[in-house]
Amino acid sequence: MLMHNPPHPGEVIRELCLDPLGLSVTDAATALGVSRKTLSAILNKRAGISPEMAIRLSIAFDTTAASWLNQQTQYEAR
Repeated sequence: MLMHNPPHPGEVIRELCLDPLGLSVTDAATALGVSRKTLSAILNKRAGISPEMAIRLSIAFDTTAASWLNQQTQYEAR
């Protein structure tokens, strides 16, 4: 799938985190400690990245919370 410029963080999560690791939405949601519905809303661009979710993602994917929040800000500012 072609990502938008700038991409929604949900696109980044799906394309660069879940797909390469072969993780399903259910498995990823469980690992992140959130509901499948919550993660699905982010992946489908119906919800943004909250500070709490940014921390969860940073721990799970060895990134920084600031990077996730920055992606969300850039997407919203487009």
